[in-house]
Amino acid sequence: MERSAQAAPAKINLALDILGRRPDGYHEMRMVMQTVSLCDTVALEEAGEGFTLSARGMELPSGKTLEQRAAEAFFAAIGRPQPSLRATLEKRTPAYAGLGGGSADVAALLRLLRERYAPGMSREELEAVGGQIGSDMPFCVRGGTALAEGRGDLLTDLPPLPDCRFVICKPDFDLPTGPMFARLRFDGERFRPDVDGMVSALKRGDLTGAAKRVGNVFEAVLNPEERREIDRIKEALLRRGALAAAMSGSGPAVFGLFAPDVDPAGALEELKRRYAQVFAAEPAGRLL
Repeated sequence: MERSAQAAPAKINLALDILGRRPDGYHEMRMVMQTVSLCDTVALEEAGEGFTLSARGMELPSGKTLEQRAAEAFFAAIGRPQPSLRATLEKRTPAYAGLGGGSADVAALLRLLRERYAPGMSREELEAVGGQIGSDMPFCVRGGTALAEGRGDLLTDLPPLPDCRFVICKPDFDLPTGPMFARLRFDGERFRPDVDGMVSALKRGDLTGAAKRVGNVFEAVLNPEERREIDRIKEALLRRGALAAAMSGSGPAVFGLFAPDVDPAGALEELKRRYAQVFAAEPAGRLL
């Protein structure tokens, strides 16, 4: 098998609402998700023994990786033994940032495996394999613009986000997903992003209407120190011309959405003076 590679694009949550806890322990989600051009690269070849993964730009966790689990699930699904595989990961998307970088890497590996070993496998079948590994994996396999419901694994394709630009900034701290979910409370009044309104705006091709509905319920459970830093980034993005700014996923990365006729260079320059991880990006289309 010749070495092959795929991009692993990050995602942002244009709108993220959480309705409550499900009987299975997961949370009921309603989100509008968008693939962006900020990406890692995943390469694959038949080599070595078993499954090996090396990474440039990050330290791998100990034990069995998500990539290895995904490869095992893939070959179990197609009913054939797993060959010896060597995967290589070149990281650019910040980890533990709410940008789906780890899931995107696994999804790229699954697309590579499908391309080489099961080209007849449907997109839905591949998404189901990904869903065994993580709730946002089906979207990361598919990409584009989508309404995600259920655990985040029930997808409805939406019209592409109109032409725009993003600036993405990760502050110098992490917000692990599990503890962020544990902070959520579902009693009393709370902020709720207008997911239906965003879906309607996307169907009209209305960028301004979509931008007015950008929002993330996780911002409501930030502690005061975290909130100050997130708000500082959002304020800089809005001051420099963004139509909207919000935290992505469980954070702490923040994105600003800019109209196509607004140059985001000023926002990039200002944020890079304070933060190490600042990126320009654009919307990206479907991957599969």
